[in-house]
Amino acid sequence: MSLGRDPLSPVDPLKRLRAAAARRERAGLRRRLRVRTGDHDGLIDLASNDYLGLSRDPRLIEGAAAAAREWGTGSTGSRLVTGTTGLHAELDRRLAGLTGSAAGLVFSSGFLANLGAVAGLAGPADLVISDQVNHASIVDACRLSRSRVVIVPHRDVGTVERALAERDEEHAVVVTDSVFSVDGDLAPLAELHRVVRAHGALLVIDEAHALGVVGERGQGAAYAAGLAGEPDVVLTLTLSKSLGSQGGAVLGAPEVIDTLVDTGRSFIFDTGLNPPAVGAALAALDVLEQELDLPGRARDRARRMAAIAAEIGLETTEHPAAAVVPVILGEPEAAVRGAEICAEAGVRVGCFRPPSVPKGRACLRLTARATVGEADLTTLRRALTEVARSTGRSLHS
Repeated sequence: MSLGRDPLSPVDPLKRLRAAAARRERAGLRRRLRVRTGDHDGLIDLASNDYLGLSRDPRLIEGAAAAAREWGTGSTGSRLVTGTTGLHAELDRRLAGLTGSAAGLVFSSGFLANLGAVAGLAGPADLVISDQVNHASIVDACRLSRSRVVIVPHRDVGTVERALAERDEEHAVVVTDSVFSVDGDLAPLAELHRVVRAHGALLVIDEAHALGVVGERGQGAAYAAGLAGEPDVVLTLTLSKSLGSQGGAVLGAPEVIDTLVDTGRSFIFDTGLNPPAVGAALAALDVLEQELDLPGRARDRARRMAAIAAEIGLETTEHPAAAVVPVILGEPEAAVRGAEICAEAGVRVGCFRPPSVPKGRACLRLTARATVGEADLTTLRRALTEVARSTGRSLHS
């Protein structure tokens, strides 16, 4: 059926993209790349996910360099072809050991690890239950699984239990972040595991923001909740946050890992993680074993940052579970202006707007590092005081 378009008239296929960009601009939702020119701009970094301050640690740099000297700069193929070096196998084992898991499998990103875990363990005949504020990689993984997907209210164990009890599907997977990436709150993992086990399902936990920070030795939220090594628990994680490198992994029972090696499309058809990143991650694990105070230092800095925001009167989390501290400013324009004010005061912070957060919940996201010092916290206090004054978001006003 013709839509009335003159077939002889030229069509501009990019017109709709320009119109959509203009709408995002008017709504304050345009995103722009900011090119880093080295870490010499003088800003205190409270925006990155380098929670333990290891990304520039000489030990990690040497670990990456040594791996490059031995194996080259690229893994040269998928892990099933030429992409699994001895370093990859060692990292599989050590990540499993750290988290108390039976086995591990390294992917080239945390995003792909989530795609592999959820889409590899659930299919068209299955049910997947997902927290409504799970990371975008989990959202996409649910879609790719082709399963029936039930989105449950945030941290609502009762709704998860009802969905499991009322399902017609034989198999079900419940998936959640352990520490949620914007608000920084902790999932009720023990309670979720109780209902998952009662209903014969699998629990997939994304430890991206917990590994290296949560627990006495940074072994993650699942370990801290007593779920390490449970056969119906599958962990995913990233190497790009606390471990200061790049890549991801899935950890769990041998049957889980075997399944993903055989059927996980984001594992089978992707080039293996490059050896320098593997070498850096292994060096980070060495540091974590040697400097046992790093996780506690990161959590302490997060608590102090949240206390500063609360004392000023800004809306924030009362008890950060890990290293993420949100400062809620409401509308996108306020968040953008708040980030600009912080930069002018000497602090780089994250700026989160819809659709990354719900409407009306645009925020600054502060991320703590174990290496944040007293002078850094003093500068943060000055910056947030000016944010509260300029945006009118102080709870004390």
